[in-house]
Amino acid sequence: MPYAVETRDLTRIFAGKRHWLRKPDPEEVERGVGPTTALGGVTVQIPEGELFGLLGPNGAGKTTLIKILCTLLLPTSGEAFVAGHDVTKDVFPIRQRIGMVSGGETKVFGLWDRRDAKVRTLSTGQRQKMNMVRGFATDPDILFLDEPTLGLDVNAARIIRDYVMKWLKENKGKTVLLTTHYMAEADEMCDRIAIIDNGKILACDTPENLKRTARMDTTFQLEVDALRNTDGFTAIPGVKNFSSKNDIGKNMTHLTFILDGEAPVADILSRIMSQGSKVHSLQKSEPTLEDVFIRMVGRGFE
Repeated sequence: MPYAVETRDLTRIFAGKRHWLRKPDPEEVERGVGPTTALGGVTVQIPEGELFGLLGPNGAGKTTLIKILCTLLLPTSGEAFVAGHDVTKDVFPIRQRIGMVSGGETKVFGLWDRRDAKVRTLSTGQRQKMNMVRGFATDPDILFLDEPTLGLDVNAARIIRDYVMKWLKENKGKTVLLTTHYMAEADEMCDRIAIIDNGKILACDTPENLKRTARMDTTFQLEVDALRNTDGFTAIPGVKNFSSKNDIGKNMTHLTFILDGEAPVADILSRIMSQGSKVHSLQKSEPTLEDVFIRMVGRGFE
């Protein structure tokens, strides 16, 4: 089966602000002043006809990879091929075959009444929809969607997801590469997903197979009064990883724990209550893509 997209040990290093005549100072490297590796040896193969997802937090390397595949950025080393063409040598043939961002027709995305409006007068959401329209205008063979629903309301995001999946189903042989940090979006849309963090692919499989790897663990989600300190949770025996997210408006903290079993729950509750915080809800849940990510890297997607 031919590959629509293929990369081999693809690396991209940004030089940063370090002066080229002297060696990097360790403190500068720690502060990110020196060279930064955005992609560190990425190897992926995407067959024709697949909706492939690249899932990871901001700064993971998703956009850098998209820019290289769209011939907007050169790799530092390694190889990348789009529709069989080398991104460093065959820029024009690649650009004839691809679309960037995504879209559909203006009526589908609710822009018909703004069809004559100047871009500067459009809202952020309308501009995002306009980019979607532009992406489909050339009927590309390979469509790159870099966080296409970012900044859109729930209904607009749903319309875009449905349209992309319908377009792919009705046009055999078309390929979509979607980058996102929305777990539910990746789970709903993608045939396969690569989880990326710090420029490296951590796992690549179907959503169901990825979630199956987390079923050996126990996942608990809690909603508690806002916590001042969550550092001590990692010291509790049986806690493999956890993430926390504060809801400032509700003065609440949402906690997700990946546990060896249910034994650590009592110690977790004790540590929460020792801060004077009340537990509002506690539930054991089926594994999600976020659980897989937390299990691998020890933090959530936000």
